[in-house]
Amino acid sequence: MTFALFGIENDGLNLAVNLLVFFLVVIWLALVYWTYSDAKRRIDDPMLVGCATAASLFPFIGSIVYSIVRPPEYLEDMHERELEIRAAEARMNVLESRTCRNCGLPVEPSFLRCPSCLRKLKEPCRSCGKPLDPRWRICPFCEAEVEQPVVPRQRQRGRPRRSTSGSIGPDDSDSPRISSPAEPQRTPRS
Repeated sequence: MTFALFGIENDGLNLAVNLLVFFLVVIWLALVYWTYSDAKRRIDDPMLVGCATAASLFPFIGSIVYSIVRPPEYLEDMHERELEIRAAEARMNVLESRTCRNCGLPVEPSFLRCPSCLRKLKEPCRSCGKPLDPRWRICPFCEAEVEQPVVPRQRQRGRPRRSTSGSIGPDDSDSPRISSPAEPQRTPRS
């Protein structure tokens, strides 16, 4: 039918031209839909999404122009990047100004005590007086060795152990010797 206007009446040729026109229309409609869905993922303003879709109604040229001027990234990627930036800024704020574990007010890393609640934050170096992290084994400022705090042992619960000398508890020379009932009393010789 298409070529009938030009005086050509070949059914095979008309079928091929009709199929070609059909595929071009299908591709054009697919490009209109692609432009709409892509604009919706990239543009936040619904008015601009509508304008991009309307521009793609011009066969093929509208979609090509949209693909040239569209924003380079998706809205999801922009929001994710902004969240990462905010998280990095929050980490920097934590590193720059810490807060007291007791009262929550900001303290500087060089503080030994919280100025608000007077809680002890760090131990000073015995040599230079600068604040030390409890995990450090050496002062980074004056290179003095840090004495680790001695944690007192907890008393053992239950029955006390007998030492080999027959006394109960630790074998101290200052503690009185307690003998068992089966053992006779010994008097120290002078």
